[in-house]
Amino acid sequence: MSQTAEQIRIYGTVQGVGFRPTVYRIAKTLGLRGEVSNDGQGVLIKVVGDRSTIDQFIEKIHSERSPLAHIETITRHPLENANFPDFIIASSTSNTVRTQIAPDAATCSNCKSEIFDPLSRWYRYPFTNCTHCGPRLSIIKKLPYDRKNTTMADFNLCQECQQDYSDPLNRRFHAQPTACHVCGPKAWLERADGKPVSADMFSMLDDVDAVCTLIQRGMIVAIKGLGGFHLACDATNEEAVQKLRHRKRRPDKPLALMARDIEMISEYCSISETERKLLESVAAPIVLLEPTIGQQLAPSVAPGQNTLGFMLPYTPLHHLALRRLNVPIVLTSGNFSDEPQCIDNEETREKLSEIADYFLIHNRPIFNRVDDSVVRVIKEVPQVLRRARGYAPAPINLPPGFADIPPILAMGSELKNTFCLLRDGQAILSQHIGDLENSLAAKAYEKTLNLFLGLLEAKPSVIVVDKHPEYLSTKLGKDLANANNLKIIEVQHHHGHIAACMAENGLDIDCQPVLGIALDGLGYGEDGTIWGGEFLLADYRGFKRLGAFKPVEMIGGEQAIYQPWRNTYAHLVAAFGLDFLKNYENLELFNFFQTKPLTLLNQMIQKKINSPLASSCGRLFDAVAAAIGICRESCSYEGQAAINLEALATEYLLNDAEEIEGYKFDMLNLDTDSKFPLTYLVPQPMWQSLLIDTKQSATPALMAAKFHQGLAIAISEMVAEFHQSCEFNKVALTGGVFQNKLLLTKVSDRLTKMGLEVLTHSQVPPNDGGLSLGQVAIAAARMGVRK
Repeated sequence: MSQTAEQIRIYGTVQGVGFRPTVYRIAKTLGLRGEVSNDGQGVLIKVVGDRSTIDQFIEKIHSERSPLAHIETITRHPLENANFPDFIIASSTSNTVRTQIAPDAATCSNCKSEIFDPLSRWYRYPFTNCTHCGPRLSIIKKLPYDRKNTTMADFNLCQECQQDYSDPLNRRFHAQPTACHVCGPKAWLERADGKPVSADMFSMLDDVDAVCTLIQRGMIVAIKGLGGFHLACDATNEEAVQKLRHRKRRPDKPLALMARDIEMISEYCSISETERKLLESVAAPIVLLEPTIGQQLAPSVAPGQNTLGFMLPYTPLHHLALRRLNVPIVLTSGNFSDEPQCIDNEETREKLSEIADYFLIHNRPIFNRVDDSVVRVIKEVPQVLRRARGYAPAPINLPPGFADIPPILAMGSELKNTFCLLRDGQAILSQHIGDLENSLAAKAYEKTLNLFLGLLEAKPSVIVVDKHPEYLSTKLGKDLANANNLKIIEVQHHHGHIAACMAENGLDIDCQPVLGIALDGLGYGEDGTIWGGEFLLADYRGFKRLGAFKPVEMIGGEQAIYQPWRNTYAHLVAAFGLDFLKNYENLELFNFFQTKPLTLLNQMIQKKINSPLASSCGRLFDAVAAAIGICRESCSYEGQAAINLEALATEYLLNDAEEIEGYKFDMLNLDTDSKFPLTYLVPQPMWQSLLIDTKQSATPALMAAKFHQGLAIAISEMVAEFHQSCEFNKVALTGGVFQNKLLLTKVSDRLTKMGLEVLTHSQVPPNDGGLSLGQVAIAAARMGVRK
């Protein structure tokens, strides 16, 4: 049979995931000759054999690829002057970077077995890994992904590890972080006060095992993990949890949990099959679960919540530390509230000594900070709420029409920031960076941005920013564009949200408009006011604002985000006038308002002093929550009142099977002469009913449920109204408010019954963490030519 030679190039996540050994094994099995190597673009194969065998070779590469590999495309070209006596794995080469960076991966079952096997040389080794698991993004400095380009470069392999690393048929062949007790990183225990570790700790198996004993004794331990430090304590010990909250300055925000195994989680929460798969996946995210009536955790773990955020151990270090623990632990980010997670040993000793009693430290440097991802399952579909470890920076394939657009960099938002690079029809989102209002987070943003641009050798032709002139991401984007003489494109915040939802749902670049409903806290509007409850008829290139929540003053500006009562007062004044209180003198809420400087507040409203109008759905949630007694005086984190309101409503609806009548809203048409009149959703009737219920001593849970029910109906009625005059058959639900499972479910169900296709988020967050994807899509569409 005649021989042929081909050059085969494979693009995708194909480096550092055991891809070359798989290719080698298949080629040897089929009797092919040639070589396989890594380069900047992915994996390059040169192969000699008969055509039918090479075809079979390609099929097997698809079907037998390693667990972490993801193939985007395969190209095949004839190869001249090919002379190979055998099939080998060749050394990596450098050229233009087009390959992808793999996300960090949770410990595989084989490695887990080895760390608990006394006969294994990886027995109790906390940094055990192979090509199927372990650190990737957190340790990489540059591409290609070879050991010398990671933070493992200074750890020279021992003879046995070198043999494994060099054996194409070994699970650790070219596993760049591979190591063992002899040659790899070490972990050790330190006291936070600098004193020697007490002698009784040395009776434990090792320093990692000692962590279990410390947690059992009520101590707080700072543990260096995969992408940063965490703070750990016994999640059933209220005193320990309260101590952690006090020291970390995190009074209310829910704390993440880790349990030894899935069986332990099931003692505290109900777990669906989809949730189980997520917990046990290579991404191993925090999954928000519904608690069961049974085993109880410390009340301070998640006050006011109806979910618990659990994850399973995802490194050998975590598996070893939790082996003897018969209770879950709190495992929250190692930082003071609102600061980035610590990743450096010295930084941790300096900062976290005020919080932790002990440190479990190791000497494998973390080059890239990577937070834990957070996922919630809604109707058996995962919704990513924070995209980081395990997911980022895996690319998102964009729909038809985006492939030929030059590289674009989108800078993201101010809160929950991510940035996004468009390249070759793929959107590469950074891991979750955080809130850029914090100076340390802003520095981390610049460092991560420079790292990504360097890693991927990206040279964007366009920079995309949010329209808000004061966002740090906007200012940095404009500076970057000016310094490099690049075009700058500004994108309206809520249009960005809608475009992100469209893109991840596969709508092509020239699609028909959808009705986008973007509900969040705030975003800079086209008219210079604050938007946050928007109904936009949108495609990627533009939008028409059809409707919005009726704007209400945010008294004190940003203060209204953290003092919900300000929103309640503003809404009641908007609904009933400045003298509304005289009609409600018997209400407890009336007595509360009497303690506030009402004259000053009224002047601020009347004279428009630091009281910008905002069509914000998020602030409406805050207003309702404060009115019924939830977080009335203050919130310690944005969205706290709304999250607690959802929890209260969900609890009521779970315990009461009867369909309740929701509070009614009005619709107000502002411009009947226009083809597209702006319609306001007006909450005045809702407030009237809510105050009557308050007078009649209705329970807060009932009022919370009636608000959710009424709002879902009102949103659906707005959609029905627009559907009569506008052509669309798809509705995109986006923005941070649609993290609310109850509202999302109720609105989706109603719109589906109307015969509309509902688009929601699953790959990127509905909050500002997904905004950069929408920014990239809009810029690409504006640059492209409509067919």
